[in-house]
Amino acid sequence: MGDFMKLTCSQSALAEAVTNVQRAVSSKTSLPVLEGILIKAKNNQITLCGYDLEIGITTVIDADITDEGAIVVSAKLLGDIVRRLPDETVCLETDDRFITYINSGQAEYKIVGIAAADYPELPSFEKTDTLTIQSGLLKNMIKQTLFAVSDNISKPIYTGSLFDIEEHVIRIVSVDGYRMALRKETIACEQNSRFVVPGKALSEVLKLVSDEEKNTEILIGQRHAVFQIENYSIFTRLIEGNFLDYKSTIPAGNKTEACVVTRDMIGSVERMSLLTSDKIQSPIRFTVNAEEIKLSCSTAIGKANDAIKTPVKGEDVEIGFNNRYLLDALRNTDTDIVKLELNGPLTPMKIVPTEGDAFLFLVVPMRLNNEN
Repeated sequence: MGDFMKLTCSQSALAEAVTNVQRAVSSKTSLPVLEGILIKAKNNQITLCGYDLEIGITTVIDADITDEGAIVVSAKLLGDIVRRLPDETVCLETDDRFITYINSGQAEYKIVGIAAADYPELPSFEKTDTLTIQSGLLKNMIKQTLFAVSDNISKPIYTGSLFDIEEHVIRIVSVDGYRMALRKETIACEQNSRFVVPGKALSEVLKLVSDEEKNTEILIGQRHAVFQIENYSIFTRLIEGNFLDYKSTIPAGNKTEACVVTRDMIGSVERMSLLTSDKIQSPIRFTVNAEEIKLSCSTAIGKANDAIKTPVKGEDVEIGFNNRYLLDALRNTDTDIVKLELNGPLTPMKIVPTEGDAFLFLVVPMRLNNEN
């Protein structure tokens, strides 16, 4: 084989890299090599890669390399060892039997590795588009829409979020049949494109993307995309299929509207939720009239009432909601005051900002029993 690797690098840099890359490694896989992290040493840099055949995370750290080479080492073991090493430097070495030696201070490990040749390559793809977006903004947009991604694998397309870029506007849309979350921003982007990113990949992007002014680049292909976040790359397959025509789903106009302090509304819904649980599903009832929104909830264990005083425009209405869907939407508004727009008791409620259209959340109503 002759492909021995020998290098020295910083313990803290390696520990951080392994911890982040390890998140793409599958814990339950039939291929032992996929439980590992691929380490490649070349040109005084180490590239680390974790990949579960759907999502891949790679990163690069600096190292002093005596011999270039590559090896696959158990991700869990490597992470556990590297995070606990006593010294600021680490020596990694491999031999012709794929044994990997890890030394730091007085601590020495000798662990069994796997040939790098057995590790599956990340699919190469032709990029059709590149999208550059400020990292803090991307983080915020994903955070405000990820909660509404479906976990129902019988409709795979909705287990991801739609990125819809047209005429210098990017929209990220998630929908799961009971609610919809839409977040919209203007960006400098010439091309129009549409692609659906798995929710699992987006939650990894969320963990690695910073709040800073730096940019994230998204390289888009026919079936794959790569999010380049500083010195990390997150590779993901895209979900194929037809995403809902979300624009036509948004109810036009509204018969009733009210502005409420977001925190007050969350508090009130939480108080009503104390009588519901996964076992006892009962809607939170909104009774909306000219000067207030009354909330009530009645289940087998009891009854709760509350009210929020606020001027209401338009028709009186009585409507029921699933408490969790309502809370998810309210908690992700990220603004002090929100506007509730209603269109009768059977149409989804819109939750929007009082000014502009940066976000739009839809919550589908639940049927009310007519007992009071």
